[in-house]
Amino acid sequence: MKTKTYSIFGAGAAGLYTAWRLLNGEPDTKARPQAKFKDKQLVKGDTLELFEWGDYDYNKDFPGTREPGARVCTWHYKEKKENAYLEVGGMRYSYWNGNDDPKSPGHRLVTKVIEKLGLDKYSIPFNESTNPLFCLRATNRYLNDINSSNPAPYKVNNYGADVQPDNGFGVIENLAALNSNDLPQTRNCWYKFYQEGKIAVDMPESSVFKKGDHFKDIGYWNLMYDQLGSEGFNYTADGNGYSSNVINWNAAVAIDSNNEFTPGNEYRTLSTGYSSMFKALFGQILALAKKKGVHFKYHKNTRLHSILYMNNEVRYSVATRKNPDKRSATFTCDAAWLAMPRHSIELVARATRYEDHKGRGVLDVLNQERVQLYLESAILQPSYKVGMFFNAPWWTSNAPSPPMYPAKLTSYELTNAVIAELKKRKEVFPPNVWDNYWNKIQGDAAINEQPFDNAHDFTAILEQKIQERLTYKQQELLLAKAERNTIGPSITDMPIRQVVYFGNNAIEPAKASDVVYGLLASYDDEMYTSFWEELELGPNEKKEIPNSADLQTLKGPKKAPAIMVKMLRQQLAALHFGPQADYRTVPEPVETRYMDWSLPPFNAGYHAYAAHYDIGDVQRKIRRPSLLTKDADKEINIFIVGETYSNDQAWVEGAYCTAESVLNDFFGITPLINKEPYPFICPEKLVCDKNKK
Repeated sequence: MKTKTYSIFGAGAAGLYTAWRLLNGEPDTKARPQAKFKDKQLVKGDTLELFEWGDYDYNKDFPGTREPGARVCTWHYKEKKENAYLEVGGMRYSYWNGNDDPKSPGHRLVTKVIEKLGLDKYSIPFNESTNPLFCLRATNRYLNDINSSNPAPYKVNNYGADVQPDNGFGVIENLAALNSNDLPQTRNCWYKFYQEGKIAVDMPESSVFKKGDHFKDIGYWNLMYDQLGSEGFNYTADGNGYSSNVINWNAAVAIDSNNEFTPGNEYRTLSTGYSSMFKALFGQILALAKKKGVHFKYHKNTRLHSILYMNNEVRYSVATRKNPDKRSATFTCDAAWLAMPRHSIELVARATRYEDHKGRGVLDVLNQERVQLYLESAILQPSYKVGMFFNAPWWTSNAPSPPMYPAKLTSYELTNAVIAELKKRKEVFPPNVWDNYWNKIQGDAAINEQPFDNAHDFTAILEQKIQERLTYKQQELLLAKAERNTIGPSITDMPIRQVVYFGNNAIEPAKASDVVYGLLASYDDEMYTSFWEELELGPNEKKEIPNSADLQTLKGPKKAPAIMVKMLRQQLAALHFGPQADYRTVPEPVETRYMDWSLPPFNAGYHAYAAHYDIGDVQRKIRRPSLLTKDADKEINIFIVGETYSNDQAWVEGAYCTAESVLNDFFGITPLINKEPYPFICPEKLVCDKNKK
């Protein structure tokens, strides 16, 4: 039997996940036709190739210049793994408790992958402050201080400045439903909303939109401005922290995405750094390929140059870092995965236009008109992160010279993981009594998975729920296990936008060569990225290379010049010490580096869907773009996977979901989890049973 070659281009989340599942996936006995899918499984003697433009550091046998993960990148102080770290790319996931209830929140595939890789023991809460600090229009205050007697400094209609800035999102949600409980509660229902969701209330004559208009055909910025006015929009945009959330994207998808903070939603990360998930995936790929007798070839510093379908196989060319714009070699394979974002795919499409298209059965898939149209459904959203390490956590209230506005980072949360830890201490929490209490608490949203910003309120509500006083030992242990040194963020309308506090998170502090405390001094996106780009060079420096050739994101976070560091200190001082504070109130950092995700090959930190598209049709067809051509009935094995065209844009979950859907639908691999309550992409048949659990 002829051996197969499968080629994957891109070793980010989608590429690594695809390789892993091709090797460990089991045939789906319910898939049809079974014989056809059986021939598609990788077997002994087959070849699996992984091409990556970057140079990722997986292990001692596969070293590189930066931690793996494409737009995920864990950065350790002084590049030493034992030291504290910052996430200068993607940094968290939404934990799933394993319940198949369609209403259960969480990133199900990421959670399952972490479990399968044995990394769940490193899964820790990534908590957001219950009372974050804001600095808006040169006015500092905490969220809980915003009220009618102390409104935010905006002239918002209908007393909108008296409430938290996220209220603006609620105003838009109310156009779709009278209250949040009437909004879609399951993944299937949201898919239906993308297609059919309409303005459900009577609109005033002054509005440019009217009852019955489809949200999918409305730009979100247009809608927000129409409903909130200039000041209301600015307050929501400034106070939200993410400019990407309020751009002119598909209003139907935006309503869903900006509704993410639902009850029970628990964010987590890995104490070993988020990049460790991709190290583990790569290790599994090596082990599985060896076990199955599959030839695995990893080509770093190599990118896809062009790709055609020709003579019933895929013909592709590659380029190397030494000569990135010129074809270095041409090969064929039986199936190809473009695990790349929009910009990278468009570069491949441009080069492919100039390939020789002569001959029978030649198809330039990427340059077909409808494929180009669907590629443009994703809006590129640039982002920028600057990380700083200090000798001490000067931003806390117990610092030697505490700031006037310290970051309020301590909270308490009784999660299922905390309960599991407390159950082990049977001498403190006797199971014959407390098992009943735990069962009761785990079903009570008022206490379970809910953060509290002080110990008194936390223990008081727990005692109220169980109708019993805690002993001193019980309270001591409870507070120790439930305490969260939350990471913020603090939010401002200054160019730093969001500040995230990682502190001293060294995995084994005793082994760390340096004791340092880290924070993301700036986490911003959209137009704010250009503010920092101009500070990458000093006044007496000139640009030497074009942006198109600047691969800083693939090399790793770059050292920030003194001019950028000083600007960061100015804004951090205004946030924490007041608008007129001297920049020197913030100490000199010991190390500062940045990641500019607007640079190639990504040209975006994340993506969003544009208005005026059928998002479901995009998700289903762009993953096998030949479905958008006149040759839709042919089995052309060129696939697009990744976060860009997923239902979970900006998340690793989106990359995993698109990759899993391709393997399920076109290779007959059994889904990793039950996809009935959690379709990986928008299904063709839209079903929404609001009464179904």
